[in-house]
Amino acid sequence: MAFSIAMINVYPNNMTKTWLGIFFAVLIWSAIDPKDYFIWLLEVFPALAGLALLICTRKRFEFTKLAYILILIHCIILMVGGHYTYAEVPLFNWIRDSFDMQRNNYDKIGHIAQGFIPAIVAREILIRNNAVNGRRWLIFFVISICMAISAFYELIEWWVAVLSGGSAEAFLGIQGYTWDTQSDMFWAFIGAVAALMLLSRVHDRQIRKIKN
Repeated sequence: MAFSIAMINVYPNNMTKTWLGIFFAVLIWSAIDPKDYFIWLLEVFPALAGLALLICTRKRFEFTKLAYILILIHCIILMVGGHYTYAEVPLFNWIRDSFDMQRNNYDKIGHIAQGFIPAIVAREILIRNNAVNGRRWLIFFVISICMAISAFYELIEWWVAVLSGGSAEAFLGIQGYTWDTQSDMFWAFIGAVAALMLLSRVHDRQIRKIKN
């Protein structure tokens, strides 16, 4: 709750209050009787770290509304995965059973988001800091950043698997799929490309409004 008060004081508008209200509502729901509290903490920690980072940097760097909405969506995806574990989200169990699939694919939604949302965040930081010259270089660096984030997350999963032993399967969400790591990174790549293709024009308009 201290986080929410701090953020409202930094930027007191309706969007911030709504953003925080949704964030904490889903967080509280996610924390009520999750499948495993250790897995819940591992999955939800990036959302909590992201919130803290947004609060600490809000005065110096206010993102566009598009970026904030996407960040919130990513946080919700993490919290839902933390509550059920990524391999047992009920809706995706139903999809698996209804369409005769071999696995629950909610984790793939998470990895698409792992590319889609950071692409817009990285794009905004690079543009507004004039860090890249030329659209082609911008696309290259945004996708490279997203792939680096995805690869680092896979390393974290590996380290957790080594250290936690019995809890590794639920956190990894492999579900017996040999190429899960490579698949996760591929979907992050698809997410990053999709974000650039679908949202670049909208994002540019919002960035121009902030600059003006």
